[in-house]
Amino acid sequence: MTPSNFPPGPRARFPGALLLQTQGDLLGFFRRNVETFGDIFGFSPFGRRVVYLQHPDMIRDVLVTNQRLFAKGRALERARPLLGNGLLTSEGDFHLRQRRLAQPAFHRDRITQYATAMVSLTERMSATWHDGMSMDVHEQMMSLTLHIVASTLFGTTVDDEAKELHDALDGALESFNMRMLPGSELMERLPLPWVRRFNRSRARLDATVYRIIRERRASSEDRGDLLSMLLSATDAEGDGTGMSDEQLRDEVMTLFLAGHETTANALTWVWYLLCRNPKAEERLHAEVDALGHTPTIADLPRLEYTRRVVMEAMRLYPPAYAIGRRVLEDYEVGGYTIPADSMVVVSQFLVHRDPRWFPKPDVFDPDRWLPEIAATRPKFSYFPFGAGTRICIGEQFAWTEAILVVATLAQRWRFWLAPKQRISVQPRITLRPKYGIKMVVRDR
Repeated sequence: MTPSNFPPGPRARFPGALLLQTQGDLLGFFRRNVETFGDIFGFSPFGRRVVYLQHPDMIRDVLVTNQRLFAKGRALERARPLLGNGLLTSEGDFHLRQRRLAQPAFHRDRITQYATAMVSLTERMSATWHDGMSMDVHEQMMSLTLHIVASTLFGTTVDDEAKELHDALDGALESFNMRMLPGSELMERLPLPWVRRFNRSRARLDATVYRIIRERRASSEDRGDLLSMLLSATDAEGDGTGMSDEQLRDEVMTLFLAGHETTANALTWVWYLLCRNPKAEERLHAEVDALGHTPTIADLPRLEYTRRVVMEAMRLYPPAYAIGRRVLEDYEVGGYTIPADSMVVVSQFLVHRDPRWFPKPDVFDPDRWLPEIAATRPKFSYFPFGAGTRICIGEQFAWTEAILVVATLAQRWRFWLAPKQRISVQPRITLRPKYGIKMVVRDR
């Protein structure tokens, strides 16, 4: 079929994506109507075709089999002012080169070293809590993962700067929806409030990152962390050169965001879902109590239910909720032709809630991830870290961190959801709780 008779999708029901996006309701709208649209649906906001693909086979073809036919989407393009030309935003041979240089830092032996710091920093935060303490659990998890990423990946502490760095990152991310609007490239040249705030936030983050790079270059100290490896790495398969300060900055900023923001969001949704599912919480507590000691990386095989809890939370609330790709040439799928320069979107948020693969999709059920049940589903019905050559380089780091943090905190604390609050998702670069999540911790 030709583009002229492509499935109309939601355009007939709503006058475009702009208002949906600025209201933060794009995900909710598609979630409510996904059964109406089927596996392929499209709309044309501002004259550019956007096509959503729902079936796991189609997702595999876009992200893996035919990935050379696509380039990164607008979301990543518009993230470039913050992330530069790092692993998330770079393309082609340069992306492969940067990935080769960074990969050794995420080897299993390295992650084993990082795990000790993950648990130690979690215990340090836990020691500041008291029975009956009220908190925004999202703020707490953001602070914890900020310290973990600074310690494990960059071999430094940000104790004195944590609050300021958190606020700077938050300020930079708040501009994301505005950056997605048509004409935002022109608006960025104007002294608008959101533009000024973004520039201040980026400058604050840059100051810290460049300071760390400068200090480490001067000391020539190898701390066995990612930054040490990037500073000393040369591209043996390419031109034999290393990274400039600007390239280091871009990779550090990318991993700073990816290792901080995404894991904090995942952990926040874990505690929220456990609050609402006391039987699952009881099973989790029984598993972590049976260890008899503070969790270590050696205990991961004994924390299978904890792993399933994290997997199920990331099914319902995947931190990376959608992946966009720009079509480089006309692309045939399901009998339709997607024209070149269209945008193709595959959404974890939508596919993870498809009842064909996940019966009663809105129900929190960690036992979906028992091996014999998970094996019955198509591989690309669940892809929280993406796929193909652009799959998240820190996937195993993230699984290790999330499981150990959950197990460590659950040994000591029970979380109670505070009443009379609004729980809503906020799709920015990642899927955040829009209003935070207020909880009370009880000493077990």
